[in-house]
Amino acid sequence: MGNDRKVAYFSMEIAIQQGIPTYSGGLGVLAGDMIRSAADAKVPMVAVTLLHRKGYFYQRLDASGQQTEEPSSWVVEDFLQKQDATITLEIEGRTVRVGAWKYDVTGLGGFAVPVLFLDTDLPENSAWDRTLTDYLYGGDDHYRLCQEVILGIGGARMLQALGHKSIERFHMNEGHAALLALELLDEQLEKVGRTSITPEDVEAVKERCVFTTHTPVVAGHDQFPMDMVRKVISHEALEIEGLSCCGGLVNLTYLALNLSRYVNGVAKRHGEVSRLMFAPYTIDSITNGVHGPTWVSPSFQALFDRHIPGWREDNFSLRYALSIPKEEIWAAHLEAKRELVQYVNRETNAGMHVDALTLGFARRAAVYKRGDLLFQDPARLRAIVAKAGPLQVVYAGKAHPMDQSGKDLIRRIFEAAGALKNDVKVAYLANYDMAMGKLITAGADVWLNTPEPPQEASGTSGMKSALNGVPSLSILDGWWIEGCIEGVTGWAIGERVLTGAPHADRAADAAALYDKLENVVLPAFYRDRDRFLNVMLHSIALNGSFFNTQRMIEQYCLRAYFL
Repeated sequence: MGNDRKVAYFSMEIAIQQGIPTYSGGLGVLAGDMIRSAADAKVPMVAVTLLHRKGYFYQRLDASGQQTEEPSSWVVEDFLQKQDATITLEIEGRTVRVGAWKYDVTGLGGFAVPVLFLDTDLPENSAWDRTLTDYLYGGDDHYRLCQEVILGIGGARMLQALGHKSIERFHMNEGHAALLALELLDEQLEKVGRTSITPEDVEAVKERCVFTTHTPVVAGHDQFPMDMVRKVISHEALEIEGLSCCGGLVNLTYLALNLSRYVNGVAKRHGEVSRLMFAPYTIDSITNGVHGPTWVSPSFQALFDRHIPGWREDNFSLRYALSIPKEEIWAAHLEAKRELVQYVNRETNAGMHVDALTLGFARRAAVYKRGDLLFQDPARLRAIVAKAGPLQVVYAGKAHPMDQSGKDLIRRIFEAAGALKNDVKVAYLANYDMAMGKLITAGADVWLNTPEPPQEASGTSGMKSALNGVPSLSILDGWWIEGCIEGVTGWAIGERVLTGAPHADRAADAAALYDKLENVVLPAFYRDRDRFLNVMLHSIALNGSFFNTQRMIEQYCLRAYFL
């Protein structure tokens, strides 16, 4: 491994490939896509994460929608290369040894970005310490804090141990990695020969750090009781009021905010929300994207290869999709849709038909995403289908093992599916992962997204759909505020809510969804196919060409990394 890397990218989860279950959803998939585009662009990056030997979890759903979880089984040696170096750190006064594994993400031109997976399952460690890197978002706050010590402090030390001594920027993808700033402070103190932190030391570390926040809800930011923190780790910076300590709690988001030269949200709207949440701080926004070559279905890859040679290297050239004959767009879409319908019928016996308008909804099963909004008024939905034409829906998504309300949401969708089975075909696919996500985002006719504003930081599933000519029908939140041109790239549900305004009118949002389905989307699909195809084309040309990680990594390089 070379020691010429200039950017170190830290993320608690990274979705590298299907067989490595070290991700739970959007945050990890985004991290993986960013790394893939960094490799394509030959950005001198190295990434750091945890090994998660038992993954997030393997999801099983019974006939009523009850979720149960099992550890994800995978053979580390089949995918990763063990590294010779190990480091040590102190957790609760114990010495914990940390090893590393490596995976090289190779870009289109052959340039590789190494991803380091930190591992405490070493014979020198106690039985409990050996489990610290096993589960992604597993255990209680104490387990999570120990993991964040390993990711941040352990990750910074591992980079040194492996010879990465020329890192200029440390990028914290969410606050999970914020403790790396403590290690950088210690390095700074050693460099200048001081034993106590001064404002000059803080500024020196700030110059090296970049922070991306993904969470528009205050409760979603990692914070731990001071008593717990003092038990797990001791550091002067954690005792400084206002730096990370606020009212007896250590808030890792504030630590990252105070020790980063550049901070950004992940959509323009999310930047606005973040500036309200953290008013004294300067917070920019870089809207998320997805990695085009990863998420474009085989049929559309072949189509783009014929009509837009070089689209993989230049995602912006997808704007020329407007010149692709509509019949070829539809043929490529039908190929992806048949694959989805066949898979759904094989897995769920739903009896779906390739000619029926198919909505896709695959997200983490969290209450604010409102996956059951479509079923708010079953009688209205039945009437719409009777009037406007057949409708079928494909769902997927995991609820966090500790999120009972998320599990209840899945059960409500199952109940609605049973009640509507004679009118609307509904399937819920178990164990949502990257492969399933690619299948649904490419094979649906319309992508449905119904979050409660302003809780959608960005969202990326609709971006994957856009690359495959699948328009979105979505609440105006997150990225869709930027991506929606009504009737051109897709359709909005309701009106945009001003930043900071209250928004919790579920009934009104459901009514707006029904109106748009009944009067616009279903009529276009069944009776004005040319208009529907125009929206498909513009989804690719306008949204697919822009909402990608090729554009995103360029913006990070220009604004955050190499200023």
